[in-house]
Amino acid sequence: MTFKLKSMPQEKIRILHCIETISSGGVEQTRLTLAKGLDKEKYELKIICTWKGGAIAEALEKEGVELIPIGGFKHPFEWRKHQKVLKVIRNFRPHIIHGAIFEGMSMAAIGGKLGKVPVVILEETSDPQNRSKKANWLLRNFVKVADRIVAISPNVERYLFEKSKIGSSKIKQINNSAHEPILKNFNTQILLRKEYGLEDEDILVGFVGRLFNDHKRVTDLIEAVSYINSDQLKLIIVGVGKDEHKIKQKVEEFNIKHKIIFTGYQFDTSKFYHLMDIACFPSSREGFGLVAAEAMMHGLPVIATNVGGLQNVVVDQKTGFLVPPYNPRAIAEKLQQLISQPALRKQMGQAGYERAQKHYSAERYVKEVEDLYLSLLKKKDITL
Repeated sequence: MTFKLKSMPQEKIRILHCIETISSGGVEQTRLTLAKGLDKEKYELKIICTWKGGAIAEALEKEGVELIPIGGFKHPFEWRKHQKVLKVIRNFRPHIIHGAIFEGMSMAAIGGKLGKVPVVILEETSDPQNRSKKANWLLRNFVKVADRIVAISPNVERYLFEKSKIGSSKIKQINNSAHEPILKNFNTQILLRKEYGLEDEDILVGFVGRLFNDHKRVTDLIEAVSYINSDQLKLIIVGVGKDEHKIKQKVEEFNIKHKIIFTGYQFDTSKFYHLMDIACFPSSREGFGLVAAEAMMHGLPVIATNVGGLQNVVVDQKTGFLVPPYNPRAIAEKLQQLISQPALRKQMGQAGYERAQKHYSAERYVKEVEDLYLSLLKKKDITL
C-alpha cells in the first residue's frame, strides 16, 4: 500500500499596515486597492489605525482585512499606543510592516524595530512644505530603521531628498493609483440630472474631495464661478468636511446659490464624474492629487493648481490647465476657455484618459508595491 503525502499549504506573506484614521481619504483608498489587488491566497493584510468608520472601512473588512483601531496619538512617542501596536505584532507576526502618514510611520518604525519585523516600509503621503525642522529630523531617524520610504509622487520624492535629507537609496517612488471608472449607467445619469435640476445644455464643473478649505481651497473655485457670467455653468461639490458651513457661506456671499450643488459624502464618486464636463482642484498643497487622476480616468479635462503632486499628474495645455494657487481669476479664465471650446474639452479629456491609464492604473500600482515587498523580503532571505 502506498500513501501520498498531503502538501502543506504555503504560508502567506503577512503585511501589517499602519495608518491614521480610516474614513474617506486617499491613503485608505490605496489600501483598499491593495486589498483588492493582492492575491488573497498569497497575502494576509491587517491594518492598525487610530479610528475607523464609513464605507471604505466596510469595504476593507468585506475584503477580509481586519481593522484594529487603537485611538489617536497625543505625540509620536506615546508609549501606551506603541504597546498596543507591539501586541498586534506579537500576535500577527508580520513579515512586513508598512506605515503611512506621520502617525503610521511612527507606528511602523518603532513597532517594526522593537517587534523585530523583518521588513519595515514607511510612506510619505503628503506634501509637507510646512513641516518643521524637528519633524524632518524625526522622520530621518524613523527612516534609519526602515528598509525603504515610499514617495507617492516625484514632488514628494524631491522633498524627501532635498528637504528631509534622506538618502536616495532609501527612497522608492511609486505613484498612487486612481480607481477604474465604473461603466456609465444612462438611467442613473438621467435620474441624477433630474435630482439636481440639470438641463441638457448645462456645463457642469466638478470638485471631489474633503471640504477642508485651508487645504482644498473650495472657496477659490466658488469665487471663480462667480466671475463667469453664464446661466449654463453649474458647479457640483462632492464631499463633506469641517469647513462645509464656511464654504456654503461663501456661496451666499457671492449670491450664486442657484449655480452650486452640494451632494454630501458619496462612496461611489464615479457616477458624479460621469455627470461632469470639467473637473477642478484648486488645492494649496497636495501630496499626489488622487482625484485629478480619477477625473482623468473618466475622460475629463482638469484644471488644477501647480502645487505638489498635482503638477505631476496634470500636463498643462495637454490634459488640462495648471494655474497658480490662491488665484480664482486664473481658474475663471481657464474655465471660460473650456466652456467656450467643447472640442478642446474632448481633446484634453481623451489625452488625460490615456495618461491615467498608462501611469495611474490600479494594476500598475499593485504590481509596483508587490514588487517592492518581494524584493525586500528576498534581500532578507525570506522565501515563502
